[in-house]
Amino acid sequence: MLIEDYGLIGDMQSAALVGRDGAIDWLCLPRFDSPSCFAALLGDERHGTWRIAPHAEVRSGERRYRESTLILENEIETSAGSVRMIDFMPVRIEGPPRLMRIVEGLAGEVPMHMDLMLRPDYASIVPWVEHAPDGAFVVAGPDAFRLSTNVPLQMRNGTISADFKVPAGAREHFTLCWHLSYERTPPVEDADSALARTAAWWQAWSERCAYEGAHRQEVMLSLRVLKALTSQQTGAVVAAPTTSLPEDIGGVRNWDYRYCWLRDSVLALEALLAGGYGEEALAFRDFLMRAGTGDPSKIQIMYGLAGERRLTEFELPDLPGYEGSKPIRIGNAASEQFQLDVYGEVIGAAYLAATEVDGGEPRFWPRWRAAIEYFETIWREPDDGIWETRGPRRHFTYSKVMGWVVFDRAIKLAERFSLEGPLERWKQAREEIHAEVCERGYDPQRRTFTQYYGSQELDASVLNIPLVGFLPCDDARVSGTIDAIMAELGRDGFVSRYSTAKSDDGLPGDEGQFLACSFWLVSALAANGRAQEAEVLFDRLVGLSNDLGLLAEEYDVARQRQVGNFPQAFSHLALISAARTLSKAAASTSAVAA
Repeated sequence: MLIEDYGLIGDMQSAALVGRDGAIDWLCLPRFDSPSCFAALLGDERHGTWRIAPHAEVRSGERRYRESTLILENEIETSAGSVRMIDFMPVRIEGPPRLMRIVEGLAGEVPMHMDLMLRPDYASIVPWVEHAPDGAFVVAGPDAFRLSTNVPLQMRNGTISADFKVPAGAREHFTLCWHLSYERTPPVEDADSALARTAAWWQAWSERCAYEGAHRQEVMLSLRVLKALTSQQTGAVVAAPTTSLPEDIGGVRNWDYRYCWLRDSVLALEALLAGGYGEEALAFRDFLMRAGTGDPSKIQIMYGLAGERRLTEFELPDLPGYEGSKPIRIGNAASEQFQLDVYGEVIGAAYLAATEVDGGEPRFWPRWRAAIEYFETIWREPDDGIWETRGPRRHFTYSKVMGWVVFDRAIKLAERFSLEGPLERWKQAREEIHAEVCERGYDPQRRTFTQYYGSQELDASVLNIPLVGFLPCDDARVSGTIDAIMAELGRDGFVSRYSTAKSDDGLPGDEGQFLACSFWLVSALAANGRAQEAEVLFDRLVGLSNDLGLLAEEYDVARQRQVGNFPQAFSHLALISAARTLSKAAASTSAVAA
């Protein structure tokens, strides 16, 4: 099944992927980064799945999210009639995670078949399965599951199956609850009651949206995806709910994205604030405060959901991988890399939070100042770059630009809120970095900023140079960089992060076109006064989303399909940012015309 054939449901502590065929092929419980209990996404049904589908010829199907929610509905017409599948994860209050499925008869009488194959700990074990008064009980080590349903069940070799019919007007309910095996089984919540509660919660959340700019429908869906990928407990935003979906089908560029990248922090804060979600913005700010402060020399590029630092990477040899793409990686060794740009993200997020959320509370300043003063001692060093390449360290242009952001935002924070700091020294550092980037990171013959000092290679990250305020949006060097990236990194109009064929990134193979970078191009074009080009590209990018509006990390132009982990927060964050930039460009044009 194609990556884009899946839909997302979640409860803001975990998430599941539901296929068009009625199979839930990926789910980790109780957290996003817990071991999976369904992993058919990275193999086949033997590795864990829960499929409920008509046992009759399927003639058509249409799925959608119930209005203003992440409740997935799939209306299926068969030779025997039609049914509606309703899949959702109820918003948790204090109870355990639950996954609920309702089959609603619409016409005729449709025969249905169910197979539930729970395979905990990344499909490493077949659990013990036994009958329970209202369904089945499943246990393996620390993991226990309770399936509640009125449908008669059969059990064999660790698989729970059922055959049943759903006439028009009837509803069959299935509730799967996870809990620790050494704790008492929690009470079962009525599925219809949970559905009404969850729908009301999502609709009330969506109604709070304050964004009224261009492409509101796409922005609203992206905000719901962002909310679904935000830990209700800690405020962290996971990059994606999946691991090891390949950037190159059949290749080795497969990474675990179930963590929070500091790289995404400013975009996440901007998106939440643009939507009017101040509570979520504060929660994320507080997560950054906990994770990104302390010893400034220990700031990492990513953290676990609660700020965990040890994200040791290892491989699972027994999972065959999505379409044979191996290895399957758990954890992420990039957490141990040295990336200068994260200091720019941390201080940029601090500045945004101070100006838009907390009013520059003085009690936070000592933490940020410690990071700034430490950065003064390291910014001249080469680093691993924003993309976690596994090649040699370089003086990456974008890393130095984000170093300029550190001092620029530090100065503005101190001046705006009367905070103490060595402003003259920081101003000198800001000027030194600016001059160095313009001299060593810019190729005057080709009229473009390059990937790293002295390089002939390009990198889409430098599209952010005007967006962070390093240069004016209409600067000739900005215009030249946009044109060069479109010409050299563009594939059918979409943008690669960098040239994997030319860059020494330490990995074999290629990758798809990076959707966040393509949305950066939209923002850069719009800010550069090329709004019409930007609008055309934005519409093409939105057209790559699946029928539910979801985007993966990348798009493979050659194969014409989505690739990479799915759905990807970075893609949806960049979509929101691009829509906001288009709105500002349109407003500016209208003001000039008036």
